[in-house]
This record gives sequence, structure tokens and C-alpha cells, in this order.
Amino acid sequence: MQLQQPIFSAGGIYKRYSSLLEKLGITTFQDFLYHFPHRYEDFSQIKIISALENGETVTVRGTVLSIKNSYTRFHKTLQKAMITDGTGTIEIMWFNQPFLTKNIKTNDEIVLSGQIQVTGNKISMTSPEYEIISTHNPDTIHTGRLVPVYPETRGVSSKWLRRQIFKLLKENKFTLTDSLPAEIKQQYNFPQLYDALQQIHFPQSYTEVEQAKQRLAFDELFYLQLKALHRKQMWKQRKLTTAFKIDNYKTQIDTMIRSLPFPLTNAQKRELNSIFADLTSDQPMNRLLQGDVGSGKTIVAALTMYMAILNDKQAVIMAPTEILAEQHYKSLSKLFTPLGINVDIITGSTKKIKNKTLSKANNEDKNNKTGPNILVGTHALLYNKADFPNAGVVVIDEQHRFGVEQRALMREKGNNPHVLTMTATPIPRTMALTVYADLDVSYLDEMPFGRKPIKTWLVPSEKRQGAYEWIAKQIGETASQAFIICPFIEESENMQTVKAASVEFERLRKEVFPQLKLGILHGKMKAKEKDDILMQFKNRLFDILVATPVVEVGIDIPNATIIVIEASERFGLSQLHQLRGRVGRGDKQSYCLLFAETKNDQTFTRLKAMETTNSGAKLAELDLQIRGSGDLYGTMQSGYKLLKIASFSDKDLLTKARTAAKTIYSKINDYPLLIEQLLELNEQKISQD
Repeated sequence: MQLQQPIFSAGGIYKRYSSLLEKLGITTFQDFLYHFPHRYEDFSQIKIISALENGETVTVRGTVLSIKNSYTRFHKTLQKAMITDGTGTIEIMWFNQPFLTKNIKTNDEIVLSGQIQVTGNKISMTSPEYEIISTHNPDTIHTGRLVPVYPETRGVSSKWLRRQIFKLLKENKFTLTDSLPAEIKQQYNFPQLYDALQQIHFPQSYTEVEQAKQRLAFDELFYLQLKALHRKQMWKQRKLTTAFKIDNYKTQIDTMIRSLPFPLTNAQKRELNSIFADLTSDQPMNRLLQGDVGSGKTIVAALTMYMAILNDKQAVIMAPTEILAEQHYKSLSKLFTPLGINVDIITGSTKKIKNKTLSKANNEDKNNKTGPNILVGTHALLYNKADFPNAGVVVIDEQHRFGVEQRALMREKGNNPHVLTMTATPIPRTMALTVYADLDVSYLDEMPFGRKPIKTWLVPSEKRQGAYEWIAKQIGETASQAFIICPFIEESENMQTVKAASVEFERLRKEVFPQLKLGILHGKMKAKEKDDILMQFKNRLFDILVATPVVEVGIDIPNATIIVIEASERFGLSQLHQLRGRVGRGDKQSYCLLFAETKNDQTFTRLKAMETTNSGAKLAELDLQIRGSGDLYGTMQSGYKLLKIASFSDKDLLTKARTAAKTIYSKINDYPLLIEQLLELNEQKISQD
């Protein structure tokens, strides 16, 4: 069997289950092996019937004396069996499983795992796991051991998954390549890959579980780091046609900085110097600029683009949404048009650019018609026929919203341009060193002078009505606006206490704020519809915008001073901080109100941290410590698979993996398996330049 064989191609039961398995991320047979348990049922204690005690969870092995179907007065079926092991008898009961009398026969040898009930002299077990033992089926996989419990979906149970994975591992008719170098396994006493997979799925003890987790988690972090190092090396092999001259244009840059309506922070000056140093090299810059909302990333990017123009090059900036692209277009036009620098825009719905190819701009005539000096755009830049042969700098805003392939395609449209990517998503440094090892990382860890911190309050449920009254008063007295964020679009039958945007919108509009104008925004709307709603909100046609977290990134509404976040316990601190950043973008004092529906000590501690901490980096580190990485950061970087078993909060393992990856990559030619299997990257074109 080939592990990469698609499930559906195997026919039979696999073909029938393939669409269900796809929901679990299982599309090949190898995916079965890497579908890890999220917990274990401990059925490892095996006892004789005469020694059983009330309330304990154990495994019993015996012979079936009898089994039959009975009917309750509510026309439900009850299956009763009597089991003996020679030391005593135990009664077993199942409910509404009449097929069991066909599966389990008198005199069958059976193993049962579950909780014991002792009433007087009667010993019983209700709805236990069971297995029939025979010469053809001597192994127990659902009973009598640490039993793995997997992430499931409707129609695919843990029991079914367990059986398929056990069969795969037992038959071992596949080729499993263990490409982790032998010296690494020896150094950290890691088991072989096959043994680790066997131990994670069917361990003999919790010690084996931990050993397997360490090996498999190390693999994930090691390979992630190795790939990033490879991308960095391939990037360094690219050469620019010419390096930028920085000193020649120091006067123009200084004049531009002095003309700004605000002084640059020390952090902006520091990182701008790092960027300019990169620009003087004949190797293209590949730098990530990270900073909180409002820390001044855009002006740093603008000055970087200005340096490209001064060096007789063009600049391109790509944003994830049309409204963010429009914001950049307007702010850059305001900054550069007085200098005679052309700024143009291309989006899915706005086709302003006149040339298919951006020709070389003439520094002596900034108003020439051969093409814009600065081009702003969305994904449309990737799929438009326009190329950027004279682009000296490409800026990618909110870079985590673009996949590895999209970023590579953007670079290919230019001639090895310098690349500056930006993000306001708080990334813990431990994670950045691993996921972004191919980038030089800059941090804007200082806010501009005079920026007012957003006042944040965790509002108890008994003060909700008072909070609504305060919001209405604030809007009335200051002519400001508010966001109200809800975690879902429609109300779920199973989660009716969780605020849903559509339901909450109607309630707020009719019952709470009947005197105000409300709008609604959610992720199921088309891009044009979202942009229209946001533009109406920006133009003050709404007082309050009820929205899902679709407003998390990049929206600049200076007049919005209040954000209410419903069910705030459902969000990570980093996401709450991002949402909070939708306000406080003007000169008015801004506020963030956190409503929580469930409260425990951990929830209270997490949310109270929002009241005292305005640093995204600190909140990201705290969230990583409390919640682990999970989905919070796993999906942040499009192009990377979600970590299945590793965690970015495991600093010790991260350090080991990073050190090992650097050591191995320095002599990568000694490891053909790694080259063959692990370094086939999405950005393979880079190595062909």
C-alpha cells in the first residue's frame, strides 16, 4: 500500500467513507496515521469479577452465559447479557442496540470495559465497550488498555477510526520513510517513527504516550523550521539588478519626515534604519514588520516606497480587502501627490490602472503617463495581466491573509524586488522565530506620542443594561459611533446563549437602541456588499455596526470610539486585541466593553488582562501560556498546515527543534531524504531563478 494513495481510490468501504473522512482532514492513508487521539480512556485495569468494586472503571474478561432483547414500557429495547469468568457473574446492559444479540453469541469469549455498579449482591455494567475474542481476532483495541479517542464527525466514530488505524499499523504493508537524522534521534532518545506512531495510537502506558508526543511534536517543529531555513537560503540566492543608494537621497527623506504632521517614534526610526540597510544590499530584502494597530507601520512602508521611487524604481502595495486598499490609496495619494508622484489602484471592482504593464517611471518627470510610481491593489494584482518589471519594493499588508503561493506569485511579477510584509497580528516571539525563520523580523514596540490608550472593561451581566444606556449617551453627546461584535451569524440550536449577529441586530435595533441607526456586517456577505456597508458606516450613515469578527483587520473608522465584544470568552486575547484596535484611531477617548456569558477563574484572569495590558505582544505571550497554540496561531499563516500535536508554547521543544534544524541545514547535502521529502516547497520557483 502507498501511504499517499487517496482514500476514495481504494474502493469498497473507503470510497463510501471518503467524503466523511475529508471533513476530518483524512484524504490519504497516511492521514490516518497522523490523525492523532485527543485523549484516552483508561481501560487498562483488568480485574476478576469477584474483586470488582462499585464505581471503578475496569476491564472484565469472561464467557457469555446468555444475551437477549427485552422491551421497556416505552417501546424501547434493552439488551441484557450475563457474563462469567469462573469467579463470579456480572450483568451487562445496553440500550436500543438490538443488533447486539446477533453480534454476541452464547459461549463467546468477551472483553468488556466500563464503570462498575454494585447493588447488594448484584454486580452490573451499563453500555460498556466490548470486543469478542477469537483465534482470528486475539487483540483488544477498544478494551483492556489505554483506548484512543479521536476527533470525530457525524458517521465516523472513534471505534471505526481505531479499527482502521490498528489494521494499518498491524499489517505494516506500507513504506514509512523516517527522514529525521539518526544523530538527532540518538541525541534526544526519540523512538523510531513507526514506533512513535504505534505508541501514540495504541500505547501500553502514559509514558509511551509522552515519548511518542515528544518525537512527533519535534518532527512538526523541526520540519517547519527546516523549510523556513531553506526558503531563506533560496531567497538569498536571488540578486537585484542594482542595490539602492540611500545616502544620495538622505536630504529628501529627511525633508519628507519633517513634513509629517507627527514625529516618528524611536521604534519607527530604528526599524527604518534596518530596512534602509537591507535596501543597500544586492540581495533582495525579505522582512516582516510587526506592530500593534496604530504603531505606525504604514508610514514606515510609505518611506520605504519613497526610497524606491528616489532610486528610479516603482513600488507596489497589496492589501487583503478592497476597503483596506482604498484606505492605502487615499493616504498615499495625500502624502505623495504634492510631490508629483503618481499613485494608482487596481482592485476587483476598481479598474483605474490604464497600462497592462507598469513601465519604468522617469524620475525627472513624475507626471509621465507610462505608469504609476506607486500601485495599490488587492488580490486582483495577482491575477491581472499587469507585471511590475521596474518594481523596486513590494509591500504586502496583513501578510498572514495571503498564502505562501500568493506571496511568491506577487514577487514573481517583479524583477527580484525588495519585499516588506506587515502584520498587526500579535505574534509571540517564540513562534515568530520558528514560523518566520525565513524573514528578518522588525518590531514596532512603541506607540506614537499622544495616542490615548483604549479603556477596557470586563462588564458583569448585571451591568449590561447600564452599559447600553451609557453607549447611547456617548453616541448622543460626542457624535461618535460603536461596533458590537457577535461570534456567529445565525443562532445555533445547540448554542442559544451565544450571541448571533443577525438575532442580536434585530433585538438591539428594536428593543435597545430604537432611536439610533444600526447596520449589520458578516462574513457571508459578498466582498462588494461588505465594502459598501463599511463605507456607509465610515460616512456616518449608521451609529452602530453589529458585526461578526470580519471587522478584525485593517478597517479604519476614526469616528468609532466604542466596541462591545459579546461572548468575549470565546476569543483568544490576540483576537480580542485585534478587535479592540478597530477603535481608538481618532483623537477621541475610546472604549472596549467585554461581555462574557460563561465565567470561571481562567476566563476571568484572561479577560481581566485586557483591562490592564494594551500591548499585543504581551497579550499574545499570555494567551500562548494559558490556552496553548491550538487553532489560535495554527491558521494564522496560510500555507502552513495546522500543527496537529506540537505547541508553540513548548519553548523547550521549540529551542531543540530550532537548534537541530540549523545544525542539519548547515550540512543538508548529507541528508538526501530530507532534500527529497521535506524541501519541496510551494515556492520552488525561487530556486530556479
